[in-house]
Formats: sequence, C-alpha cells, structure tokens
Amino acid sequence: MKKLITVFLFSTILAGLNAQTKPVPKVAPKPVAKPVVAAKPAPVPLKTTLDSVSYAIGMLDGNFFKQQGLTQINGTMMGKGFTDVIKGPTLMTPEQADQLIRRQLQSLSKKKIQPTIDACQQFMTQNAKKPGVFQTASGIQYEILTKGTGPQPKDTNTVKVHYEGFLLDGTKFDSSRDRGEPATFPLNGVIKGWTEGVQLMNTGSRYKFYIPYQLGYGEQGAGEKIPGGSLLIFDVELLEIVK
Repeated sequence: MKKLITVFLFSTILAGLNAQTKPVPKVAPKPVAKPVVAAKPAPVPLKTTLDSVSYAIGMLDGNFFKQQGLTQINGTMMGKGFTDVIKGPTLMTPEQADQLIRRQLQSLSKKKIQPTIDACQQFMTQNAKKPGVFQTASGIQYEILTKGTGPQPKDTNTVKVHYEGFLLDGTKFDSSRDRGEPATFPLNGVIKGWTEGVQLMNTGSRYKFYIPYQLGYGEQGAGEKIPGGSLLIFDVELLEIVK
C-alpha cells in the first residue's frame, strides 16, 4: 500500500514538473495592414490636333475666369453651351449670356473688395465727427488747410494744381510735388470727386479731400496702385484757372 502511494506521489510530482517546463506555444503576430495608396489618374492623352486645340480652349477660358474669381463651373453645361453655339440652337441669346456673366463677375468683385469698402466707410463715419471736417451732399469730406482769395473754377474750366494722393493706409500713389511740376487738366475730365471738390476751392487755396470710392475709381480701382473700393485722400493746392 505504501509503495502504491509512493508511486502515485512521484507520478504527480513529475507531471507537475513537466507541466512547468513545457514550452508555451508561440502566437503568430497579426499581419500589419499596408497603407492603401490611391491610384494616380491616368493622363488624358492628346492624340490629335483636335484634342490639343480643344484642351487649349478650355485651359485659356478656365484661366481667364479663375483670375476673375469664377471657379465654380458646371463642366457639362459649359460644354453644352459651346456645342450649342456651333450646332445650334442656344438656350439664351449672346446678349443675355454677356449680361449674365457681367453680373456674376461684378458680384464676385464686390464680395472681394467688401472688406476695403467697410473699412473706408467706418473711417468716413468717424472722420466726419472731427472739428474742421466738412461733408458735401454727395459724401465728399474736406478740410481747409489754406483759404485762398482768388476766383472759384467751374466744371468747364481747366485748372493748374499741385497735389498728392494717398490710400487709407497712408500709401502714396501719386504726387505732382514729387515730380516737381504742377498738373493741368480740365475739371470735367477727371474723377467725379475732383470735379466737385476743386470747384469748392478759391484759387490759392489748399484743401484735403476724402473721396469715397463711388466718386473715385469705383469697384474696379485703377491699375495696381489703387484697389477697387478704395477711399482716396488728396492734398490739393489750386494754383490757377488756366485761360
């Protein structure tokens, strides 16, 4: 009996030792997913002269309207319009199409310059409250720096002046004084703000004018120096009325 118990205990101990020394099975690592690389679009072939000319037309038109800010286009309807012009009939007249595009471009242009317009309007509101600043019915504001005693010009007169022109941020965009030579021009041949403003002056006067964009260069501006919607600030000295 004791022998059986001894054998049993020995077998149990051996089994426990085997269990402790038995190697743990290795777990295979999970496969790592490779990043999905988007396939590059196949290049559009320009196989013929017709392909090249057609693409060039689309490219030039697209570049023009992109510069104007018109970037949302229905390509299907644009292609239909092009085809309808060639094969007919069209869904609108050329005049209607021209007016539609003009209105859309004007709307985009106004939206683009709106921050400039808002800043100028805020300035004019505050500037009108300053002592010595006068405002006409049209919206021109002016200060009298020097009061002359000579005659006042009419819009049909030609005048000789010295002047300097500034934007709201202080940028000088033009100056007859810097050129060292007065400017001579007919009053009915300049911006509305000048035509109206200079008529307020007596010869020998020097005024500072604040001209809103509607009486200046409008929403389109003038060249690279004067952005659309700009308030124009002019320091003007009326030297003489040219006879």
